[in-house]
Amino acid sequence: MGKRGETKLIVNGKRLDGRKLNELRPISIKAGVIPEADGSAMVSFGETIAIAAVYGPKKVLPKHLEEPDRAYLNILYDMASFSTSERNRPGPSRRSREISKVIREALAPAILLEKYPQTNIDVFIEIINANAGTRTTAINAASVALADAGIEMRDMVASVAAGKIDGKVVIDLFQDEDNFGTADLPAAVIPRTKEITLLQLDGDLTKAEFKEMRKMVFDACKKISELQRNALKEKYKTESQGGDL
Repeated sequence: MGKRGETKLIVNGKRLDGRKLNELRPISIKAGVIPEADGSAMVSFGETIAIAAVYGPKKVLPKHLEEPDRAYLNILYDMASFSTSERNRPGPSRRSREISKVIREALAPAILLEKYPQTNIDVFIEIINANAGTRTTAINAASVALADAGIEMRDMVASVAAGKIDGKVVIDLFQDEDNFGTADLPAAVIPRTKEITLLQLDGDLTKAEFKEMRKMVFDACKKISELQRNALKEKYKTESQGGDL
């Protein structure tokens, strides 16, 4: 989080991109975007776009990663070199490895990994355009891709970031809010059980602000979950109609 001097991030009750405090950016979710993958999805939150591809369950290589009673969930998060205004250095970085671990921990509680012992499930996530919220958009894309691959899950995981700008609590930060706000709280939720699988905080909040953010996150994740399900329904509806031709 940084400082923006005298420029305000909320003007006449609206954020700089025209949204209300509790309003999500426009969301688009499409399942089955990579035919060669076992499951895939593309998700956009405003200008942030993530593509996820799932391969598996399959044989574990290298074999020492094999777990006798569950699948090994391998997450690889990456940002394309052209995804930001300043060109990213290609290849794995400390940040991408850290976010891969965070995403794995956010998704694993929802996946019935015990159904697939001694196997490997690979999830590759590529950010092709970044305007804040890359890890939460990545989680949403990976969750739909896993469901598209037929991986058994307790529920899909929905994810969004809340934050604080100009002393107000808001949902789904965009770049300026992420850079110059005073708090950022990425979260992920299993909507059916209301289990929180990701909760990170950068900044300071009062107890009341945290409670307000938590409610915003749950409300937003409920909407995101419905969009995730609709994307899967739309894919299989389209395939069914195509099969009748």
